[in-house]
Amino acid sequence: MSARARIVGWMLAVVGLALAVSIFATWTVLLARLDVRMNLEFTNEAEKLRRYAATAHDPHTGRPVSDVRELLTGYLAINSPDRWETFFSMVDGRADRITAVTPPARLDTDGDLIKVLAAATEPAYGDTESVEGTVRYAVIPVRVAADPRTGHFVAAVFYDRHRGEIVDAVRVLGLSALAALGLAGAAGWFVAGRVLAPVRLVSQTAEQISDSADLTRRLKVTGDDDVAALAATFNHMLDRLERSFAVQRTFVDDAGHELRTPITVIRGHLELMGDDPDERAETLALVTDELDRMNRIVDDLLTLAKAEQPGFLAVEEVELADLTVSVVAKARPLGDRRWRVDQVAEARVQADRQRLTQALMQLVVNAVRHTMDDDLIAVGSALRDGRAELWVRDSGPGVAPADRERIFRRFVRGSGRTGAHDGAGLGLAIVRSIAEAHGGGVRVADVPAGGACFVMTLPLART
Repeated sequence: MSARARIVGWMLAVVGLALAVSIFATWTVLLARLDVRMNLEFTNEAEKLRRYAATAHDPHTGRPVSDVRELLTGYLAINSPDRWETFFSMVDGRADRITAVTPPARLDTDGDLIKVLAAATEPAYGDTESVEGTVRYAVIPVRVAADPRTGHFVAAVFYDRHRGEIVDAVRVLGLSALAALGLAGAAGWFVAGRVLAPVRLVSQTAEQISDSADLTRRLKVTGDDDVAALAATFNHMLDRLERSFAVQRTFVDDAGHELRTPITVIRGHLELMGDDPDERAETLALVTDELDRMNRIVDDLLTLAKAEQPGFLAVEEVELADLTVSVVAKARPLGDRRWRVDQVAEARVQADRQRLTQALMQLVVNAVRHTMDDDLIAVGSALRDGRAELWVRDSGPGVAPADRERIFRRFVRGSGRTGAHDGAGLGLAIVRSIAEAHGGGVRVADVPAGGACFVMTLPLART
């Protein structure tokens, strides 16, 4: 069963239960009120009869009524029953008079009921059955001092007729509830479809992506509810997947591109290697050098691949002054150069110390490759315009303006290198990846006195 059907089903179950409870409560309350209303009606009739008996006079003599039959007949003449009610009188155990309003059923002709009513010596209430269903009655004994006969006033209410009205009302209420439930189901189905549309789109997009290599599809995010949050999360996941697949493809392409040459060189020399020990030693040295170069290429490619993934940086608090001085100390054995610390920034940044050291050392190695003995290589750090800057500059031939952006791409080598110093062209790409992972960047700055100056910029606070 689909989520849409489950949602609508549960909604209809809850609404149906609520309607059923409300209808049952209405039924119970109406029946209880009917009983109360009938009891009040009987009490009211008894009170009216008392008041009439206390004030009734014979119209011919003007004296109080002394005949019980005349008293009851006079009361019936002035007191008309309400709908589905009937009044009648009894004298000496026999039915006497009945109201002029024709009742749904004649009770004064029921001999068994008359016997029960005639036996009442005080006001009593009861139920009886008739052709019109249950009848609720009240019998009130009446005596007149001057008349030895016993009279009874009987008020009866056709209970089933009143109950039938309640049944009809509850039936209409139930039918209305069913209609409302149907409308609620239709509206709920429509609304659930609209609300779950992004979820279905997520499912369809995921299915399409699983059947193809296209990771560029995205969901349209509208609103700020939970479904919109789901769509945004799904888009973020697709972003990461797309980046991961792109990194994977780039890694495979780069590895195939760069490792093909040393493998070809190694295979060619091994195929041509003869039995001469000197030739074997020379070939072994060349193969070892190529294998070392392959190892460096693989390490660099892995670094570039990791730079695109979460967890690439182990962030801590780094003192820029200590970092600057330590890089110069580590760089001195790389070559006979004039090493210098230009400037140190007395500040701390949230960064990965090992990655920053790796980037600066790569820039230093790059500077060594492009300088000669006794040339200047300087390292420095400073705070400028709310950002931290780390740089490595040298007094070498510098970088042509046309190459200043291009050299940071993968497998791009700048001009001015000698064959002995050729690398894979990944060093500056690694520097750029490390800088961008910190939220900064790297550029080649102008040096009026000549040479090259590579500047890394870092934010003082990472967001």
